[in-house]
Amino acid sequence: MTTYYQYELAKAAMVLARDLVCLKEGESVIISADTQADMDVVNATAAAAHTIGAKPLVTVIATPPGVGKVADAVIPLEPLTAALLQADAWIEFNKMYLGYSSVGEIALTENKKLRYSNMVGMDADMMVRLVGRVNMPLLSKFLQAVTRLTQPVTDMRITTPAGNDLSFKLLPKERAVLCEDGMADRPGPHYLAGQICFYPDYPTINGKMVFDGPISPPGGFLDAPVTIDIEKGQIAKISGGKKADEWRSWLESFNDPNMYRVAHGCYGFLPGAKITGNVIEDERVWGCTQWGFGYVSPSDVPPDGIPAKSHTDGICLNSSVWLDGVLVMDKGKVVNPELKSLAEAVLGA
Repeated sequence: MTTYYQYELAKAAMVLARDLVCLKEGESVIISADTQADMDVVNATAAAAHTIGAKPLVTVIATPPGVGKVADAVIPLEPLTAALLQADAWIEFNKMYLGYSSVGEIALTENKKLRYSNMVGMDADMMVRLVGRVNMPLLSKFLQAVTRLTQPVTDMRITTPAGNDLSFKLLPKERAVLCEDGMADRPGPHYLAGQICFYPDYPTINGKMVFDGPISPPGGFLDAPVTIDIEKGQIAKISGGKKADEWRSWLESFNDPNMYRVAHGCYGFLPGAKITGNVIEDERVWGCTQWGFGYVSPSDVPPDGIPAKSHTDGICLNSSVWLDGVLVMDKGKVVNPELKSLAEAVLGA
């Protein structure tokens, strides 16, 4: 008997292993999972790696109670770290991801050759829609073009039909616009394709931010849009339904003023992505913008980042974006003449 998406999943796994992680014959690759991971995805990827001639090692651990360093006390820290320190590549499918745990920090700091592909929470349906059925080279070309267009910009405005209206400045000479095109062909961390991240000049961020897609954490679909008044890069007021109250209480629980600071903004551009409640997919829905609050790494925003206790993200659907006063995206549709045909080709591929 065939299993769910068996044939399509085999193709998607090969795209990941061969075309994105760029595994070569003789390379060792750790494929990590926990007991909430989709083992069909894990095994298909291991099979693809083996077919290429690489040497896959699958690790499965009990699911930690949370992500990042919360996991340190309950995972086999030393043996898993030791394996990653010797590997050429690491593909992570854990539901509770280890990338920000001590395992991830040590492995990525000390193993200078390690290529890390973060594919956390990936199930068979997501793998087929978001990897196997996407023209990755064409998507990469589009994402890189949007990144080049955004990098030199100083003034940005984003609105949505739900009432979002934010204006702010970027710092093109100081902060890089980061493109996630899924390519893990070089050492360091890499993520699912379809997102471009920017770090504004925080005190210049003012206006209304309206989340009409999920906020995670605390997670779950919204019962009503959540409206956030932003003043000088910080939350001044949160209003909306029960989910707004839940999010406000979650932020308050940290007793940390930095949790109220805007951390980053992102474009979402991944064909096939839809709102599912999984933040990894939600924040890549085509034409959305996504905003994070709280922690930011010093490597992303030198020299100090934002030393908050945690991080949270929310989604603004059908965004309109102006770059230095020029409309480049209108209600989620790319209208910039340099990008429009390429966007249409990506969506039609």
